[in-house]
Amino acid sequence: MKKFPILVLLAALIGLASCKSKTEKNTESENISENLPVKVKGEEVTYATDSTNLKGYIAYDANADAKRPGVLIVHEWWGHNDYVRQRADMLAELGYTALAVDMYGDGKQADHPDDAGKFAMSVMGNLPEATARFNAAMALLKSHDAVNGEQIAAIGYCFGGSVVLTMANSGADLDAVAAFHSGVQLPVMPNDQLKAKVLVCNGADDPFISPESITAFKTAMDSINVDYNYVAYPGVKHSFTSKEADANGEKFGLPLAYNADADKKSWASLQQLLEEVF
Repeated sequence: MKKFPILVLLAALIGLASCKSKTEKNTESENISENLPVKVKGEEVTYATDSTNLKGYIAYDANADAKRPGVLIVHEWWGHNDYVRQRADMLAELGYTALAVDMYGDGKQADHPDDAGKFAMSVMGNLPEATARFNAAMALLKSHDAVNGEQIAAIGYCFGGSVVLTMANSGADLDAVAAFHSGVQLPVMPNDQLKAKVLVCNGADDPFISPESITAFKTAMDSINVDYNYVAYPGVKHSFTSKEADANGEKFGLPLAYNADADKKSWASLQQLLEEVF
């Protein structure tokens, strides 16, 4: 009769030792993961709406085990090009999982401003389809193994900035939105559907963004008491984050210019925004 309690005690001790061993192994595995250098992995991805096939690019740290916040990146009016993919890689370096979105379909790109304008207008002029394409990208990002689906932000450049601001104003479930050299006269202006914290970084000398549109945007934002920051860099023109801006400006006779200081400052502001919300 005395053997039974002894056996129970031995079983409990073995179980405890086993749990301790598993905990130690898990902790060791986590520590190894934390000590590994960042290894950015980029993947081509395809997704679709009911009417459009879309081609994107997702980047993340392959050495990180934990799920992390996801960031959607919407391209300039030129389309889904190397620039937007580079920004995805940069966000992956910072520990996020980033999806460079395709808003035109089939990874389509423009070689001339006339085509870029047509592509952009075809999207912004059809808000239901634009929303469907954005939501398809968001669903893809949320389903990725490296993403915490409860932590999603969106950023955009030029046309892409207008897209992410419009989606946020339409009630998209986003924690944060950042727009760079982006128009703020939007198909859907800020209203009580806006849930995201907002950052807008524009050049003060950008002729594509009128003072009247800025006033209207700020007035709308102030009226709903949301958390936002509108930054205007003195002496800075349109497309200031893109190193291709000078060449494109000269080639097509457009007021475009890269500005290293504004590029650096706006990227730092983005990092601060993401750290605050995540």
